[in-house]
Order: sequence, then C-alpha cells, then structure tokens
Amino acid sequence: MRWAWWFLAFLGVIAGALLVVRVAHPLPSLASRVASVSSIGRLDTPLARGIAPQLAAHPDESGVHLLDSGRDSYAARAALARGARSTIDVQYYIWKHDVSGTLLLEDLRRAAERGVLVRLLLDDNGVDGLDDELASLDAHPAIEVRLYNPFVVRSPKAVGYATDFLRLNRRMHNKSFTADGAATIVGGRNIGDEYFRAGDADYFADLDVLGVGPMVAATSRAFDTYWNSASAYPAALILPAAKVGGLNDLRAQARSAERSNDAIDYLAAIAQRPIVAAMASGTLDFVWTRATLVCDPPEKTLGTADQNETLAQTLREALGTPERRLEVVSAYFVPTDAGTTAFEEYARRKIDVAVLTNAWEATDVGIVHAGYIPYRKRLLRAGVRLYEMRGSSGDGRRILATGSGSGTGTGAGTAIRSSGSTLHAKAFAVDGRRIFIGSFNFDPRSMHLNTEMGFVLHSPILARRLEIAFTDQIPRRSYEVILAPNGRLRWIERGAGGLRRIHDSEPGLRWWHAAGLRVLTALPIEWML
Repeated sequence: MRWAWWFLAFLGVIAGALLVVRVAHPLPSLASRVASVSSIGRLDTPLARGIAPQLAAHPDESGVHLLDSGRDSYAARAALARGARSTIDVQYYIWKHDVSGTLLLEDLRRAAERGVLVRLLLDDNGVDGLDDELASLDAHPAIEVRLYNPFVVRSPKAVGYATDFLRLNRRMHNKSFTADGAATIVGGRNIGDEYFRAGDADYFADLDVLGVGPMVAATSRAFDTYWNSASAYPAALILPAAKVGGLNDLRAQARSAERSNDAIDYLAAIAQRPIVAAMASGTLDFVWTRATLVCDPPEKTLGTADQNETLAQTLREALGTPERRLEVVSAYFVPTDAGTTAFEEYARRKIDVAVLTNAWEATDVGIVHAGYIPYRKRLLRAGVRLYEMRGSSGDGRRILATGSGSGTGTGAGTAIRSSGSTLHAKAFAVDGRRIFIGSFNFDPRSMHLNTEMGFVLHSPILARRLEIAFTDQIPRRSYEVILAPNGRLRWIERGAGGLRRIHDSEPGLRWWHAAGLRVLTALPIEWML
C-alpha cells in the first residue's frame, strides 16, 4: 500500500502548490476604478437621421432588423463602428484573434482616432491571445478596456480554473454592440470568423437583431450595470503593461489581415451586401414593436443574485405561458428533469411544442450532447417534436436555411438563415405572438451559472417567422427524431424532394463516441452543462 501513500502525498503537494498560487495572485482592488455611464442617443448620424420620422411615428416602440446572415451581421457591426460620432459600447463573451476579430478591433481603434469614446467589456475566458492587443488599445486615451471575471495568472489560464474554479466557472455570456446610444446589436453571435462566415472556418448558424428606439437605452443601461459591476476589472490592473509602439503593431496587424486573400474576397463581398448601403443612407427596413430587455444581474457571477431577478425568471414572465404553441431553438439543449416535466405538461395540454438543437454530427460541444441524450425519449413520448440540425445538407454544403426571403427586416423570410455547420442561435417563440432572441441557451449553465441577455419582441410578424421555419425549412434541413414502434429512436432525413433516408442509429455516432457519451451521461455534471 506504499504507492497509495505516495499518491496521497503527491496530491497534497499539488493542492499546496495551487493554494500558494491563489494566495500569491489575488484579484486586485477596484478602489481606483472610475465609474462611467452611457451617453444619450445622438440624432446626427446617417442611420439616426434616416429613421427619425419612423421613430417619431412609433414613440413607444423599437425598430428591429433581423440579422440572420453572418455577413450582414459583420457588416452591421462594422458600419456602426465606422459611423459612430461620440461613443461605442461593446460587450462580448468571445473575441477571437482572427481576420474578423482583428478588423473589428481596428475599426474601434480608428473610431477612437476620430475622437469616439470606446468602452470594451470582454469576458476574460474568451480573449486568448489578445493580451498585448487589448493592453495597447487600453493605453489609447479614448479607449477603455475592462475584463470581466478575470484570470489573474495569464499563462496558462487553466491554472486559474484549478485554483478558483467556483468563481471562474461563471462567465459573462452577454453580447451587445451599441453606437452613439442610437443603435445596438444584440443576439447570439460572438466575434470571430465562424460567426460571420469569413475564411474557411465551419460556420455557425446564428441570429442577432439590430435595434433602434427604446431598446437601445435599455441595452445601454444593462451595459453600464456590467461595466461598473464588482466583476469588471480595468485591463491595466490585469494585463501586462502595453508595449511601446503597441498601437502601431495593431495597425500593422490590420493591414496584414486586410491584404490576405481571404480578407480581400470577404471584404469585397461585404461591400456588396444591401445592408451596407441601407445603413449608410438611413433606409434600413425595421419591424416596429414593443421590446422587453431580459438580462441577468452581474451579481449572478458572484453567486449573490436574487433568483427572482435572473433572466430565466424574467424571460418566463415576459414570454408568458404558451396557450397554443412553443418553438425552441437552442444550440445547447439540456432540458433537465424540471424542464422536461414542463414540456410534458405543455404537451398534455395539447400545446404544440417543437425544439431544434444540434445533432451529434453538428455539435461543437460533445459533452452538452451527453446532457441532452437522457431526455429525448421522455420528450418524444409526451408528444414534443424534436429536430436536430444536420452537419451537412444534401448538396454537400453545411447549411441551415429556414427561409427564402431576402433577409430584410420586414421581408417574407423566416428567422434564421445561414450557411453554418453548427447551430448557435437561441430563440423562443410563443403562440406566434412573442419571440425571444439573445444569448440564452436552454441549459443549466445559462440558467444558473453564466450571465445572459436578450430581448422579448412582442411582434407576431417576427414570431411567425420562427413558426413558419418549423413547418417548412427546419424539417428539410435537420433530422426529425421519432420513436419507432420498438421504442428505439429513429432519425428521419428529408430534403427538398421529400424523404431521403431513415436512420436506425444516430447519424455520425461511432461506437467509441457512444461509449464516451455513456460515461459522461453517468457523471454528476449536468449542473454545469
């Protein structure tokens, strides 16, 4: 048994070392941090001038334009940054050090050079490889960078998880991009090539909204709450000092990115998007509707939030109880026993419940699939319709296309349209009358750990688009999961011409995948999926 004592001694040494690291690297004091708040909306930008008559005609409503294309979503962010006159407030979970991430950082730097005040709030878990760039931006007199719930040990960051797991397991998943207090973009996309259909990356099918009117002020208030929260640390307190000439390095990186073949082709395609001209001329189409912001309080990160104020609760109140139908689009779907029971009750009341999530072959987080698997049969027995987004369509492109419309704010297209290999959108529609679009997945992590945000749009026009998607395009772009007479699962694959194939085993799942998922399913980890 001597080996057991050696093993225990080894564990003791590791635990002691981690304790020393934690004690030696505490979070810095925020006593020197200066609070700030958003500015009021400006009316002298092209977009604001163009929509002024519509704003006047809809004083209590917000104008919403769906961004269901990755390229339109990139173009909209770039246009807001380039057209800003006074302020830009940006909040994201992930900002990647790739072509689109580099170019958007350059847009923020150029805005600051024009005198625009930029506030950049980023979750520290999603900015790997950007320490030097963020430190350089923070050194600019018109840019302030704050890191949310930061890792004090910068390399390797995994040390932080080992020493302070309970804190660092809670992340800021919010996403917003607001310019001049006049227009905002809120939704599911992070900043990276796969979200904007750039380069050769596999693409995410995702959904954002570009909004004007009262929803902008609501987004700005939420941003201020996070910006001034106890979890938002000035970058200078966390990151190494900015390098001499760091801003010049940023310019050089942007020039290099712009000259790459991928970027040249991409930017040329972006310039041709109709949304670019529409935003420049102030003629962008909007659906006018009442918009209700639902947002977790930042205290959720510290585990001190009032549960009645969390998004999971306020979203339930804002969406209301379904009476006829409920459509759920959730990239990561782990309904838990409580959620499954609620779906079963809806189905017993003859409410049509339909769910779209990722198939095994499409998911980018396999461990989440392990949390979803145990609930499929219960949901199907209750009468819930389950669809799993396929990894590729019949023509060889990995796509989710849920509409044939133009993708404009008021066109006939449905709510999600992309060329993605993985579903990343989060949207819920109730009774064809209200729809939520934001960052919240139907899983325990979104409910209890991460902070989330989004809008409930009280618009039959927009809610109906998701309803139409579930009766038209989604069945043709995904597997419909059903129960066979013998009680086993089957996956029905359809296409434009009708039934293609019925799978008696889960598509793309090999025996070693199945074995691994069985192990994960048996582990007590659902609470953090």
